[in-house]
Amino acid sequence: MNSKSIALAIIAAILFSAAGSATLAQTQHDKQLLQVRDSVWRAWFSNDVKTLHALVPPDTIVISGGERNWKHQADVFRSAAEFQSGGNRLIRLEFPHTEIQHFGDVAIVWSDYLVETDSHGKRAVSTGRASEIFVRHDGHWINPGWHTDSTK
Repeated sequence: MNSKSIALAIIAAILFSAAGSATLAQTQHDKQLLQVRDSVWRAWFSNDVKTLHALVPPDTIVISGGERNWKHQADVFRSAAEFQSGGNRLIRLEFPHTEIQHFGDVAIVWSDYLVETDSHGKRAVSTGRASEIFVRHDGHWINPGWHTDSTK
């Protein structure tokens, strides 16, 4: 093997290693992002005010299919409290299909969701789609906006 071939092999190895490192870093960011997404949903269903305050900022905007008015942070907190105080609880939360787009410190998470709840012994399953915006702020993901629609 001549010196030119060796140099090309070294350059290829470096580039391959750098690409692998970038992919690994993105995978770690996505894992954290999806954990935060899950935490936001579960915090709402359990009325975990501390987690909601940490992850849903004051300037949040929420649009829900079938609802005329848009919601803001206070509305999110109020609806979580109403869900829990009404004797409701989350049984199952799944995201059967998710895709993520990254734009620097902003990520958009597109998902299909399935939610099963219990209300005084009566179970209900709802499905739909969610488009969620996440921003990396001070090294942590927050969720300042989303749009959901129900398919069932």
